[in-house]
Amino acid sequence: MPYATMTRAAPFDPRMRGYAVFYRPGGSNICPGCGRSHWYVGRISAECAFCTVALPLCEPGGGRFDPDGIYVA
Repeated sequence: MPYATMTRAAPFDPRMRGYAVFYRPGGSNICPGCGRSHWYVGRISAECAFCTVALPLCEPGGGRFDPDGIYVA
């Protein structure tokens, strides 16, 4: 009886996954969907105020906002 040959998957290579877009708190963030820069920022993601594209935060939970709304790392 012939055995099924199993192929081993190649190890994960992050360079092969393509371009990844992140929201970077404290930086200039342009929406990839509409080109505007107004965001609703949550704990783990940010959403464009115009076209509702959601982006993950570059460092979720890595910083905080001071009382004036300025991101502090």
